[in-house]
Amino acid sequence: MSLTSYALLTSVQLGSTLQAARKAQGLTQSALAARLGLSQSRVSHLELNAQELSVAQLLAWCAVLGLELAVGSRSKAGVPSTPTADW
Repeated sequence: MSLTSYALLTSVQLGSTLQAARKAQGLTQSALAARLGLSQSRVSHLELNAQELSVAQLLAWCAVLGLELAVGSRSKAGVPSTPTADW
């Protein structure tokens, strides 16, 4: 099994990554929603608006999809010194 990690810098990237992980597991939005205790429409909304996820929701989402959340320092090269518009 190949382990892949992604550096996420925006909420759009987070939403896309969560959606891709769900699809890779063969889960529909409805199936994921049932496991998370959410509605299908809420899962759809959060995949498109990941900035609205709480940390607790993100960790639960990761647990259901078998993902791990890691935080680390970025290299200095090519990193903007000011927050992005996502802030």
